[in-house]
Amino acid sequence: MAAACGGDLSLGPRGDRLELRDLGATGLRVSPLGLGTVKFGRNRGVKYPRSFELPADRQILSLLDTAWDLGINLLDTAPAYGASEERLGQLLRRRRREWLVVTKVGETFADGTSHFDFSAAATRASVERSLRRLRVERLDVVLIHSDGRDLEILEREETLAALRDLQQAGLVRAVGISTKTVSGGLRAVECCDAIMVAYNPRDRDGLPVIRAAHAANKGVLIKKPLQSGHLDQTGVADPVLASLRLIYAEPGVSSAVIGTLDPEHLRADAAAAERALNG
Repeated sequence: MAAACGGDLSLGPRGDRLELRDLGATGLRVSPLGLGTVKFGRNRGVKYPRSFELPADRQILSLLDTAWDLGINLLDTAPAYGASEERLGQLLRRRRREWLVVTKVGETFADGTSHFDFSAAATRASVERSLRRLRVERLDVVLIHSDGRDLEILEREETLAALRDLQQAGLVRAVGISTKTVSGGLRAVECCDAIMVAYNPRDRDGLPVIRAAHAANKGVLIKKPLQSGHLDQTGVADPVLASLRLIYAEPGVSSAVIGTLDPEHLRADAAAAERALNG
């Protein structure tokens, strides 16, 4: 996919604007709310509160249309999300829009099990496979899909160096890691273009990473901003709004990635994002 179109994207019935944000110093501009696509391709071994069937193509197209109309330009996918990449590659060709797509390397999912490989060969093969599946000539953002050994992956595995080589070759625009530890996140601030970190009212451990990334002008993507569907356990009147207010209070945040298959849920989340951003 290409970087986002210039200018703001419309949000909501009143014509309000959801302003795009810089993804650090990458030159990429992302919507404050992103759409996660794990549910497009995988419904096994996931931690959502309710089971679900994989959506039909028409459902995904309807959701993508809604996302674009709401001002969302960021889509998050991964080889570990089953058929998500391949389905996006097929369906986005029907919508000639400038989406910005984040994908990953290091983890694949097959036969109900995740498999990890952080070698240079596996990294190159994963990027080449993602290019084919997404039907593009260059990937916008590629993150290392950590298995929890963030520091070891960044400092001892071949993955980051291989991604930098692919970036130098023009196949990847920005590289980073989806972290699971604070120490790994802080190290990533030093050596990556972008970091994905979990942050929400019940998991605030990533705050030092967000602030360090902001100081270093590195992009920050928030995963699990709504606690993977478990926000109703927080006991506040409007848990979505409370969570997004917490997240957007940090100027270092580029985008918060949420996952849903329901256009109405997406509209409600976008409305909450608008309120959170506007005080």
